[in-house]
Amino acid sequence: MAGSTQQTRRVILASLIGTSLEWYDFFLYTTAATLVFPQLFFPSLDPFNATLASLTTNAVAFVARPLGGVVFGHFGDRVGRKTVLVVTLLVMGVSTFLIGVLPGYASVGIAAPILLALLRFVQGLGLGGEWGGAVIMSLEHGDGRRRGFNASWPQVGVPAGYVLATGLLTLLSFVQSDAAFLSWGWRVPFLLSGALVFVGLWVRLKVTESPLFAEVEQSGAKARMPLVEVLRTHPRALLSAFTARIGVDVAFYTFTAYIIVYLTGQLGLPRSYALNAVLIGSALQLALIPLFGALSDRLGRRPVYLAGVVAAAVWAFAFFPLLDTRSFPLIALAAVVALVTHAAMYGPQAAFIAELFSTRLRYSGASMGYQVAGIVGGALAPIIALQLFEAYGSTVAVSLYVVAALAVTAVGLAIAPETRDLDLSAAPEPGSRPVGPLA
Repeated sequence: MAGSTQQTRRVILASLIGTSLEWYDFFLYTTAATLVFPQLFFPSLDPFNATLASLTTNAVAFVARPLGGVVFGHFGDRVGRKTVLVVTLLVMGVSTFLIGVLPGYASVGIAAPILLALLRFVQGLGLGGEWGGAVIMSLEHGDGRRRGFNASWPQVGVPAGYVLATGLLTLLSFVQSDAAFLSWGWRVPFLLSGALVFVGLWVRLKVTESPLFAEVEQSGAKARMPLVEVLRTHPRALLSAFTARIGVDVAFYTFTAYIIVYLTGQLGLPRSYALNAVLIGSALQLALIPLFGALSDRLGRRPVYLAGVVAAAVWAFAFFPLLDTRSFPLIALAAVVALVTHAAMYGPQAAFIAELFSTRLRYSGASMGYQVAGIVGGALAPIIALQLFEAYGSTVAVSLYVVAALAVTAVGLAIAPETRDLDLSAAPEPGSRPVGPLA
């Protein structure tokens, strides 16, 4: 049985705050990897290879995220969602703070980029366990008729974290000289994470455990080895979750990370053009993601999700020509529309993936399907985009890459059932077919 309305709101708030802080930490690194880290940690390389090396350390987190999903997903299905979410927040907060005090290449040589990559790996572990728990807590507490809306709120943590991280870095770079920003200014947002994590912990410790997990625990039906059971009994659900996620990630990181490299490196425009354009789009997503999540409660997960896929594929060919105008209003338009299409996919995505798995295996299954796709999608997208433009000298190749990834996502949606009407309290036992409207 779902929790009370008051408790549901508290859980959603806790999930939103905690996830926003996690993504704040994550995007601090992503943004700094394009603006600061090439000069500080890879100064012996030429600008192109320094940026490539920096983006590669950024990709390390995506490799770690599936491992985090496996480890924390196991304990989330064994000991509970709440405990694991407290741990993941601590892991992310501590690693982000340590990046803020990390010496550069000039001080400790090759040890600097190695330690940077190691801390990025730990960040990935924390985020790998965070997403599944935050989404599932919101999903399992709420009214079954509003699962798409409730589960979309942790997704809002992505634009919220981006706005906080990029906004603060942009402000500091604006009020400081380039020398001061590169010397110490970029460190301030990372150090601030140490204080912010206590806010997230205070909120999370006040919520109750998922009522659906409590039912599983009381019945003695908890899985002994959740991941093994997921692989054995839910292979199609894993494949659907994996493929449905890839195109969303590729589009997002092309629209938000590669745009910085392209505008500053290829067009020679101020970095503020890219940062401010994406900030505007991200701010709009704060309202759009739950709106599309709610729409999926009315129309179904797959129709809303697929509409976003088609829109993003079309916009991929308008995106770069608008950037090439070098006009900030048109650059902002490119980023805003791109992130509207992403919101249409991202809003229903959380409920769609989580509902594919039975309650006793949901944390492990959803985390694994979601996080493994991050390696193929988000980790490689900026690197592949960079290499495609370098090889072909045209953004058409990048647009085609985005469309190909979105086509994979469309396939993932096609092979999945519509999960909106599934009764999670009567979720199918491993190895059986869905009941009710999904049969």
